[in-house]
Amino acid sequence: MKCPYCNGVESKVIDSRPTEDGERIRRRRECLFCGRRFTTYEVVETVPIIVIKKDSSRQEFDRQKLLGGMLRACEKRPVSYQMLEDAVENIEQELRSGFEQEVTSVHIGELAMRQLKQIDEVAYIRFVSVYRDFKDINSFMQELRELLNQKQQL
Repeated sequence: MKCPYCNGVESKVIDSRPTEDGERIRRRRECLFCGRRFTTYEVVETVPIIVIKKDSSRQEFDRQKLLGGMLRACEKRPVSYQMLEDAVENIEQELRSGFEQEVTSVHIGELAMRQLKQIDEVAYIRFVSVYRDFKDINSFMQELRELLNQKQQL
């Protein structure tokens, strides 16, 4: 396992335990070159999920790419990394439980928006504004109005 700090390739496992969902093994490792500690996750290799992009191209689902987009939306917001990691895990589980080997990027975006809406409304609006490619303030305001109407109905 390559160290994220020094790129050393030798490390020792300090602690191993299953994650709460039981789907992965969390391992704390210590680099034998620089001595720093880092965490890795071991997962069962499964059939890849193929994402059909808007331009009809296909690529393998990348949870880190999804997490990165959600992290950008939550920048300077009171949202923990673990909350986003859990949200991405929920999305990935939903995709795998659908038994579809190919899913559209639109569907993944909708799942991400649903998760962010529950986590932080400002992050949700940020994500939606990029994802839906708002062209003007009116489309942005329409999304805000819909969000406010939904809050008032609760």
